[in-house]
Amino acid sequence: MKTRTKGGAGAVRAVRTGGGLSFRVDVRAFVVIVLLAAVAAGAGIVLIGSGDYAMTPGEVVSTLFGHGTFQQEFIVTDVRLPRVLVGLLVGAALGVGGAVFQTISRNPLGSPDVLGFGQGATVGALTVIVLFQGGAAVVAGGAVVGGLLTGAAVYLLAWKRGVHGYRLVLVGIGAAAMLTAATQYLITKADLVDATRAVVWMTGSLDGRDWAQVWPLLAVCGLLIPLVFGHGRALRMMEMGDDAAYALGVRVERTRLVLMGCAVLLVAVATAAAGPIAFVSLSAPQLARRLTRSPGPNLAPAAFMGAALLLVADWIAMDAFGDRQLPVGVVTGVLGGCYLLWLLVSERRAGRI
Repeated sequence: MKTRTKGGAGAVRAVRTGGGLSFRVDVRAFVVIVLLAAVAAGAGIVLIGSGDYAMTPGEVVSTLFGHGTFQQEFIVTDVRLPRVLVGLLVGAALGVGGAVFQTISRNPLGSPDVLGFGQGATVGALTVIVLFQGGAAVVAGGAVVGGLLTGAAVYLLAWKRGVHGYRLVLVGIGAAAMLTAATQYLITKADLVDATRAVVWMTGSLDGRDWAQVWPLLAVCGLLIPLVFGHGRALRMMEMGDDAAYALGVRVERTRLVLMGCAVLLVAVATAAAGPIAFVSLSAPQLARRLTRSPGPNLAPAAFMGAALLLVADWIAMDAFGDRQLPVGVVTGVLGGCYLLWLLVSERRAGRI
């Protein structure tokens, strides 16, 4: 195997195997992914050990490898591990979905939070809660259907000889406003019990998550995230504009439709599993890009950043306020709002806004 460094900083290496295959490795991006994976794993271990039955990180790791007591096995495997896995998968799905939409729209604010897809999933879930008093599985299905219908509507409304970034953002913002109004209307029509249940779901939380949420989420992420990664080269070219992508042989509209469909479904399924968790899909791709200092969508760093952000936020929600635990959506909303303000200030100082 031979390697060759490209670029003055030595950030990218071309690796050629003995069989004639070659590929490029961004060293800085690889290091960032490893560090983010370590942060996510550490936060997951700490989360598993937190709670009324506290465990040290060593006991958690030992139990995960099958060397714990019966009580520890039950606490870790049946109660706390599913919550952590749902957090990892939801964070990764939101990170990838945000990276896709920000790249397609060529706008750092073009995330599912802003474009209305999360709000569409919320309306779908609340419709099931308020009008049909459905159970958890039916509510999750309503969220997925609501997200997909919103994605289809935004795509069709933004279509005019193709879908361009500024139209997508404008239509998405309008859809988000209307769907927010629909959410408020549904809450006013609900009785007290259903309204309380709806508000709790809308906050976004990992509490009470079990293996019933893990397996569908794992199946969807295991299918769609590799599919999105497989279109990473085309997505990178589309960031330069449709004309340049066409000239380089990319089937732009077909690729855009596939990627948007994957991203909408990822966000809808993540919302169905944990509720509408704010700002992860907005901030994870931007933070990943700032760490890697690499152009392009940075799909893998965005996925790991989303997973790490969500688990760290969940740890803060559980332990930073004493006995009073908060839903993780409250913490991500505060952190994301602070990040958004910082982003606007920095862009203004740079003279870009």
